Amino acid sequence: MRTMKLGSSNLEIPVVAVGCMRINSLEKKEAEKFVQTAMEQGANFFDHADIYGAGACEEIFSEAIHMNSTVREKIILQSKCGIRKGQFDFSKEHILTSVDSILKRLQTEYLDVLLLHRPDALVEPEEVAEAFELLESAGKVRHFGVSNQNPMQIQLLQKYVKQPIVANQLQLSITNSTMISNGINVNMENEAAINRDGSVLDFCRLHDITIQPWSPFQYGFFEGVFLDNEKFPELNKQINELAEKYKVSNTTIAIAWLLRHPANMQPVIGTMNLERLVDCCKASDIHLTREEWYSIYRAAGNILP
Repeated sequence: MRTMKLGSSNLEIPVVAVGCMRINSLEKKEAEKFVQTAMEQGANFFDHADIYGAGACEEIFSEAIHMNSTVREKIILQSKCGIRKGQFDFSKEHILTSVDSILKRLQTEYLDVLLLHRPDALVEPEEVAEAFELLESAGKVRHFGVSNQNPMQIQLLQKYVKQPIVANQLQLSITNSTMISNGINVNMENEAAINRDGSVLDFCRLHDITIQPWSPFQYGFFEGVFLDNEKFPELNKQINELAEKYKVSNTTIAIAWLLRHPANMQPVIGTMNLERLVDCCKASDIHLTREEWYSIYRAAGNILP
């Protein structure tokens, strides 16, 4: 598995992250095989959140990987906090309590990365800064990031938080690529020109923040996958032709499309299927040409001005 630096940090990470939101759908032996397969592929970066399975996913993962000090040295753990039932909460108390619970469930003394999970309208960045400082000084969290935040929200945090924001987890796929299309259609009078996120793609590149695309196979908001979907005939035709050319699956090409972008993104894959997991990891070795990348972009219905 090809690796890269996470944001402005020195943390070396695989270019594909393994999302564990659905690991609670697996039986014990299946979960063990899943994490073992990921490790064999070099995909040792595991993404969690305290709300996944109401905490059960983190517990299942730590049991499946047989967590101990030797295992812990071989993996990179990221988790998220800040979502509560009916609200978001970035208060100092909630962040600190959440991290302690996460560490207990994961059976570890520290997280490599902690992300704030979706923006909190009532955020007091001074409290976030205090929480991050306590977590870092106690050795509980080594790096910090956000999820689904725009540039101004990140800048507000960074006014108070001394630790660099190293990652921003954002929804991005071939069919959900507005952060790319609005940059292509600057100053045009069309739908694609609408800037919905404050130029977050360019902002993250300028500030060395790794974008972690979530739902890389989804269209809409969890409406389904675009691969092998009759709603996207031209897109699947183009992807399948490239899959045949490179002798890989359509899954591999979909991830390779994200990895081809020079922003050095780290897609978070959510599959629990072993074959698709391996196919996602194979994308690390595929480098689409400029012509191929744009052919997929256009086949998804995106326009060039």
